[in-house]
This record gives sequence, structure tokens and C-alpha cells, in this order.
Amino acid sequence: MTKYYILFGPPGAGKGTQATAMVERYNLHHISTGALLRKEIAAGTELGLKAKELIENGCLVPDEVVEGMIESEFRTIKGVDGFLLDGFPRTIAQAESLDALLSKTGEQVTATVSIMIPDAMIMERIKGRALKEGRADDASEEIINNRISTYHQQTEPLINYYKNSDKYHEVDGTGNIDQVKESIFAVMDKF
Repeated sequence: MTKYYILFGPPGAGKGTQATAMVERYNLHHISTGALLRKEIAAGTELGLKAKELIENGCLVPDEVVEGMIESEFRTIKGVDGFLLDGFPRTIAQAESLDALLSKTGEQVTATVSIMIPDAMIMERIKGRALKEGRADDASEEIINNRISTYHQQTEPLINYYKNSDKYHEVDGTGNIDQVKESIFAVMDKF
């Protein structure tokens, strides 16, 4: 049976780094909504063209467009044992849509893995990344604080949503990369 994992974590928690390790170890296909949008736009697909127009006009891409791209990935990607969703769902409505989408084929979310770090560490890591990678959007404390509060507002309800179905698993993201990776593997090995 195909496995469907959701990766949560605030900005700077190390999701990108850990996603790579998770994909390799469990033969998963990583679905990052940002990367998906860029891929569809580059390919000039109907969904991509719709997304490009919205983004260029400063609009958010509606849920049904993102969900369409994710469903397309589920259908077309072969030779993997499952999928790792990163950046989706971000709202309860999206979580419910994902459940409905999976139930069409008799499947469901396997587990949600949440990499948790305290807000002070988020600030520290993002500022460090801004210096190292020259990311101006990550340099301002005001912008970082806004990203932290947006993350909390959006994610807290989702944490409860997945806790209610016993699919929520938290790992401590404050250790080094290998310690966090081992904590994640300890959760995922159960499935």
C-alpha cells in the first residue's frame, strides 16, 4: 500500500535537509508545492499557465489548482513506496480535501511528521541562512516574526486535526542534523 507522509515544521526547522534523507531511506517522492508550481509553469501545462497568471498578478494560487497538481503527481509518479508532502496541507480545508482525494482510491494519510523548534531558534537559523545564502527576504526581524506568526496561525489547527486522528508525530528539531534524522526515522520506521 502506498504511504502518504506530511512534513510540518516552521521556517528554519530543516525540512528541506530532512526531506532528502526521508525520500532516500523510504523510497518516497517529495512533493513540495513551491517546486510543483515552478515545474508546471516551466512545462507550460494548463494548470501551470493558470498558476503563472495568478502569481504574476500577485494572487495566491487557489486550493483546487494546487490539489490538481498534487493529484496529478499521485497518478503519474511510479516506482515509489509513497509520497512526502511538504507545504501542503496548510489549512483545515486543504487537509479535508487531501483526505477526500486519498479516499477516492481507498487510501489515507499515513502520518504527519512535525519538526519542532522554539521561535528563538527559528529567528536564529533564518538570520544565519540569510547571511550565508544572501537571502534578503530572510534578513529582517520583522519579516521573520511575521513568518513565525503566520506559521503558528496556519499550523496550530492542523496539528489538532491530525492529533485527533492519531496521525500526528512530533520530533525535536533542536539537535544536530543526524540527531533529528534519527528521531524522524524512529517515527517512520513504525509504518
